Amino acid sequence: MLNGLKRNLYLVHRWLGIALCCFMAMWFVSGVVMMYVGYPKLTPQEKLAGLSELATEHCRVSLAQAMAAGGQVKSPDSVRLTSVAGAPRYVFAYGKTQIAVDAETGNRVDQVTPAQALASAGSFLATADGYYLDRIDEDAWTHSKALDEHRPLHRVQMADEQATLLYISNTTGEVVRDANRHERTWNWLGAWIHWLYPFRGGALDRYAADIVIYTALAGSVLSLLGLIVGILRWRFQGRYKHGTKTPYREAWMRWHHLLGLGFGVIAFTWILSGLFSMNPWKIFDSTAAKPKLQTYMGGDISPQYFPLSAAEALARFQNTGFQPREIEWLVLNGQGFYIAFDGQGRSRIQTAQTDSRVFEKFEWPALQTAAERLMAPNKIARQSVLNEYDFYYYSRAAHTMTGHIDKRLPILRLEFADADSTWLHLDPYTGHFSKLDAGRRVSRWLFAFLHSWDWLPLLNNRPVWDIVLIVFSTGGLLISASGIVIGWRRAKRKLAIH
Repeated sequence: MLNGLKRNLYLVHRWLGIALCCFMAMWFVSGVVMMYVGYPKLTPQEKLAGLSELATEHCRVSLAQAMAAGGQVKSPDSVRLTSVAGAPRYVFAYGKTQIAVDAETGNRVDQVTPAQALASAGSFLATADGYYLDRIDEDAWTHSKALDEHRPLHRVQMADEQATLLYISNTTGEVVRDANRHERTWNWLGAWIHWLYPFRGGALDRYAADIVIYTALAGSVLSLLGLIVGILRWRFQGRYKHGTKTPYREAWMRWHHLLGLGFGVIAFTWILSGLFSMNPWKIFDSTAAKPKLQTYMGGDISPQYFPLSAAEALARFQNTGFQPREIEWLVLNGQGFYIAFDGQGRSRIQTAQTDSRVFEKFEWPALQTAAERLMAPNKIARQSVLNEYDFYYYSRAAHTMTGHIDKRLPILRLEFADADSTWLHLDPYTGHFSKLDAGRRVSRWLFAFLHSWDWLPLLNNRPVWDIVLIVFSTGGLLISASGIVIGWRRAKRKLAIH
């Protein structure tokens, strides 16, 4: 019976390997590419750098007028004043719906014409000319769900040195993604195949997530069985008749066995953590109700909290020497604030009162009060101010999956005694918060740590991190490549027999 079980293990590993080794090799190669070139995105810093400075003389429409033009009854989740083609524009977010209103004319933007898209792109990348390509729902560089509220997207090809492709929202007219030639070229060998994007956008689009999940699951089983088979076939005591501890005389089989023993654990954890990145079957989701933004703010975003007009608020920022390119309306503890951002990503805060003042960041008690209201009746179990990054709050390079998320320091961490052991991270520069519950902290270990090795002692000591990951990736690639050769030979013999 034991021999029969072993034989079944060998057979399952063999045929899974024949089916999946090409996928495995592809994942290891593309993973190395993604260490240095990420999937195209427009980071907040890139976006701000491409915006024009807001001008007071063009900000003629009040918040109340703009909200009325937007035509929505309920309060927006957020309000921004940004610039499109050099002109100020309000952008209101209602859940996953965005509505734009021209801040100079008060007209709602119902859709964006090709000419307007071209003007937006030209203002954003003023150093180069461009030409309009087309309007698309989705292409190879716009699979991100974050772009859904902006579709369809206008594509404008710029004639700069990097041949940048810009995508413009049909909803707001903003540039929402850029993809230069370098990113587009390397991504065919990077994220595009690492995330199995060939299955996106076509007949298999509805099954794309399941294809990734079950392929990664099968790859995890393959790797685990390979480890078990490799250990079972290794002679820990004594040697085989031909004098070695591996039973295989043929070179490819012998190297596959040895490489599997040497790099099998890392291959297994990488494929398994890739599976966890998909949050399969929602295993990391919290069952708690989602926090309501209005509860945190202590009121809706309403004109009553903002007696100063946009032009007046902008002028007061400028009087301090700060040149905003975007302004956000925020209510915190029932009081209105303007949050301004300049072209370098720096921010300033202004109270929305007639005796307004401009300052750099909120006081900790104000943020704590808002957080306590959000999480009521749950109490704070522990609080701390982070002046340095740690395992759960850290920054990555801009091209990485989470590199677009601004992680400034210091921040306030509040740990609550609720059923999900919720942590809130509160940013004093913007008043924004992020939520990290027990499920997401487990995901941090099972995905981010195991998959990217984003452990601060490594990340802070480049190129040690690079060397470790490249060596491990090479080992995984060699396991897969030897498996491809072995599988091909086996398949040829089977086909020859039949």
